[in-house]
Amino acid sequence: MSNMAREILAFILTTSGWVLVSSTLPTDYWKVSSIDGTVITTATFWSNLWKTCVTDSTGVSNCKDFPSMLALDGYIQVCRGLMIAAVCLGFFGAIFALIGMKCTKIGGPDQTKARIVCMSGITFICTGLCSLSACSLYAHRITSEFFDPMFVAQKYELGAALFIGWAGSTLCLLGGALFCLSLSDGMSSNRSPHPSDRRAFVNSGASLMSRAMPQSQSAHTRRPPPEYSSTSQHFDKNAYV
Repeated sequence: MSNMAREILAFILTTSGWVLVSSTLPTDYWKVSSIDGTVITTATFWSNLWKTCVTDSTGVSNCKDFPSMLALDGYIQVCRGLMIAAVCLGFFGAIFALIGMKCTKIGGPDQTKARIVCMSGITFICTGLCSLSACSLYAHRITSEFFDPMFVAQKYELGAALFIGWAGSTLCLLGGALFCLSLSDGMSSNRSPHPSDRRAFVNSGASLMSRAMPQSQSAHTRRPPPEYSSTSQHFDKNAYV
């Protein structure tokens, strides 16, 4: 798989995961419980990070917002902070990805773009970890209360929002890991020249050698011996006197 195709796949995974994580935050059914009658369900209790509600058999819902943030349980406050942090980190990660991907025209040279994409991958990994921690902490509280025989209050089960959050966290982690691989590819491509650059280097070397050869040959060629005329010279008899 080429580097550009890997970045496009990672962007699709991370963006989809970020959308799922963002949709989890206002979703109603983080935990749900029902009271069954003889024939139909008489009431359904459900709750999320912001309110708790009850829906009767006629479909009418009565909701009550949590009155005070400071009076909330600690795990709800932690889940709120982690989910809000995940949404914010995913937003900045998407911006970094758009700047650093090779299919875009901004971001500078390839080495700089590879670093920006790697930063985007780290941001999306943090997004997945924050969302995964929030959903797991909330689910742990639900299961611990459900299986506790000493807990006498209303017991809840896992809601659909938790499964959506886990799916979005997984996509963010996978896409972020693919983005981080672009850094090694960008560094290796800068160290090893492109095949076209190699051909240009070889051609330039060949042209320099061809230019230098006539000079070297002219410097090392021997001069031809002087030519002597084949005609015999006739001397006069007074030449020896």
